[in-house]
Amino acid sequence: MDSSRLLFFILLVISGSEYSARADPDDDLTWIIPDRAEPNCEDEELESLDLLEGEAFPFVHTEMPDWKLPDEHFLWYKNSSKIEYISSDEKERIHHHGGALVFLNVSTEDSGFYTCQYNRSGQCDNYRVEVNVFDASYKSNEDILWGKIENSDVNKKVPCPDSVTSICDKFNGKFTWYKDFNILKGHHEDNIWIYDASKDDEGIYTCICTWEHNHILYNSSASRRLILLESSSPGEPEILPNREQFADKGAETKLTCSVFCGTNAPKDCKASWHVNGKPFVNTKGYNQTIKTITENPSKKTISTAILTIERVSAGDFSKEYKCVGQSLYGKKSAPFTLKRRATIVPLVIGGLCALLLSVFLAMLVKYFAIDLALLFRPYFPLSRQKDAKLFDAYVVYQTPSGDKAAEDTFCQFMTKILPSVLEEKCGYRLFIHGRDDIPGEDRLELVEDRMKLSRRLMVILTPGSKSGTEVPDICPTSPLNSVGGFDWQVGLHHALMQAEMNVILIQLGDTGPEGYTHLPPGLQHLIRCSAPIRWPESSSSAAMWKSRFWKRVRYLMPAKPASKSTQSLII
Repeated sequence: MDSSRLLFFILLVISGSEYSARADPDDDLTWIIPDRAEPNCEDEELESLDLLEGEAFPFVHTEMPDWKLPDEHFLWYKNSSKIEYISSDEKERIHHHGGALVFLNVSTEDSGFYTCQYNRSGQCDNYRVEVNVFDASYKSNEDILWGKIENSDVNKKVPCPDSVTSICDKFNGKFTWYKDFNILKGHHEDNIWIYDASKDDEGIYTCICTWEHNHILYNSSASRRLILLESSSPGEPEILPNREQFADKGAETKLTCSVFCGTNAPKDCKASWHVNGKPFVNTKGYNQTIKTITENPSKKTISTAILTIERVSAGDFSKEYKCVGQSLYGKKSAPFTLKRRATIVPLVIGGLCALLLSVFLAMLVKYFAIDLALLFRPYFPLSRQKDAKLFDAYVVYQTPSGDKAAEDTFCQFMTKILPSVLEEKCGYRLFIHGRDDIPGEDRLELVEDRMKLSRRLMVILTPGSKSGTEVPDICPTSPLNSVGGFDWQVGLHHALMQAEMNVILIQLGDTGPEGYTHLPPGLQHLIRCSAPIRWPESSSSAAMWKSRFWKRVRYLMPAKPASKSTQSLII
């Protein structure tokens, strides 16, 4: 025991009027707590020190000056049920070097209040510290962490706390880093950098300084939690478009004011309503609610103010409403209009009128579809493509039965009306058996050749087949032309099997009770697919080339008549 401390102990003993003390036979440096502190010593601010069991830590009070003075200027002791004085012997687990209190391999029993009595120039100060030693399992508790690192930087810097850094600097220690208490190899600096940080990099980062004292290695550690904040991009408030609303008088309505304040910027982003130039105040029947959210995953920060009007009155339609948005970067407003909802009767009437007009136009277009097609067909290049065909239609016909009137109608149609309209008026070229046959040419070869040179197969149907009834000489006739004859077979073969020709069916007179049952199956199939065009014999305008009948025939004929060739070429 040094002389200065012995002198101090003697002074304590002889001051019985102020202190009551007795010696402990086991430890001559243990004293009962004085009734009060040294009257001439001033208590400085109490500091706190949190340590983990098994670690070492040299402590110096932040307000203590000249802590490196000789030991006799400092008296350290622990305040407990007994005053336990701290020795300056470096072999002790807890000792002091002047004003520095050194803990080596601390245990939970070392927790408590420690006081340093500092005497200099007749002045006495008490520097106090509360030491809390936690079990090692407590290492992840927030109470012993040295704060948090929270920012939105892309590259994160995690510095080792100054308390541990100063130990390593003084004792030439070595740093080791851990993340979530797992070692990070290759990191031995006083800080650690994390580049392009992500959520996976969040956690508790611990720096451990391993240093040597009296040829023994000790550890001092400190931990910090890293938290990644999402990047933010605040800006001027932007009023989202929603500038008017319709409402019914007497009904409830909600007016919505939405303000966009940037990305991930919920602070100081606020939407609100102004009515008649003044900030809205809740009154009976009127209520405003404000909510600010950051949407996921876009991270857009939007503040919404909803003005609820429980019963809309006539005066509410004349008020001036403004949606106001405010953020750190400015304030903006936009007018809002509350309109009376119009009756739906005009809408219903308008909808019915539009529907009727559409139906009328559809019927009109359908009725005049052929007229429109004939009108515009010459202007479409695809409908005017050239080919090597010499005839626009090869006409096959069914010689009528013995009915005199039917025969006359057939002759009139075949010899006058059909050529007059399609050839003279429309410029088409027709090949009609009995009229266009070339004397001396082989009949079968003639049919095959002319059929290949024709674009359409025009079939003239009459009420029945000829069965022995004579036909006037002026009518075109050919034994090949009877139903089921060679030209019929060749024509149907080209139309059905080879798909080389389109078929135009024209019906003269009534079909009779038999209908079309007497016709070949191929022709019956064509009739089922496309009904024949009936010749309106009784109509006064039937023979006119602009009549409805001839328009339908012309619609089925080629758009452009076949090129006229010399007779020699045809032969």
